[in-house]
Amino acid sequence: MPVSAPVITFLSDYGQADDFVGVCHGVIATICPDARVIDITHGLPRHDVLAGAIVLAGALPYMPIGVHLAVVDPGVGAERRAVALRLADGRVLVGPDNGLLSLAAGSDGGSGSGSGSGSDGGGIIEAADIGLSRFRLEPISATFHGRDIFAPVAARIAAGESLADCGMPLDPAELVVIAPPQPGRDNGTLVAHAVYVDRFGNVQLDVQHADLAGSGLRLGHRVELQSRSGSAVAQFARTFADVGAGELLVYEDASRTLAVAVSGGDAAARLGLAAGDELRIRPA
Repeated sequence: MPVSAPVITFLSDYGQADDFVGVCHGVIATICPDARVIDITHGLPRHDVLAGAIVLAGALPYMPIGVHLAVVDPGVGAERRAVALRLADGRVLVGPDNGLLSLAAGSDGGSGSGSGSGSDGGGIIEAADIGLSRFRLEPISATFHGRDIFAPVAARIAAGESLADCGMPLDPAELVVIAPPQPGRDNGTLVAHAVYVDRFGNVQLDVQHADLAGSGLRLGHRVELQSRSGSAVAQFARTFADVGAGELLVYEDASRTLAVAVSGGDAAARLGLAAGDELRIRPA
């Protein structure tokens, strides 16, 4: 029976206009030509570590178990560590130690992913500091660790190298943990926060399906939305087709996370919402 090719997934805020993603692909192909590279996204908002952490955690359950390379690194060249983390289910996460990997790894070193539906890899069972890895490319750039540290180490691990060969052992308790916002209640109002805005202007909130219990929000009924830019009325709907073009809706997205959208439009622009903003929701 043929052995399946190793898998490397790749997520970043590099965009597609420059050569950053292509160069990292080239480094991987040079070191581990058998690897299948799956690009999760390179369109994350620049330097938005929380958005990257949420997207990574939400995507991994749908990815083959392999090496998962993630680079959103506003602290490149500073004192932050470069790390590789092995999870109990066999996944290996590679990236900067700035909280980007923490939701996918389990923020407490165990299972779970914090805000948003995400991976449950069983927790971190091994961690390594790869900043001085013998597999990094030399001379190392101060500003492109994706090329010089993360991609080559990810490729080496995919090719069969152990974490112990790639770097120095690290106590998982020392890793940086990101703290997503949490929803709350205020006199019958659900207090949510925007955690991610996609390219369509749909706004993902920090409200899970279980958080809706006792909220008074009912499918098919109208809700009032209050943001810093004012108030609006939306329909609590199952899908975009349940409202007319240009109308606001609140719905549960593919991860069963509450989100706000405009059918055929841009909810973030309509409501003046950006990641981190508060949104109050109550029955209209």
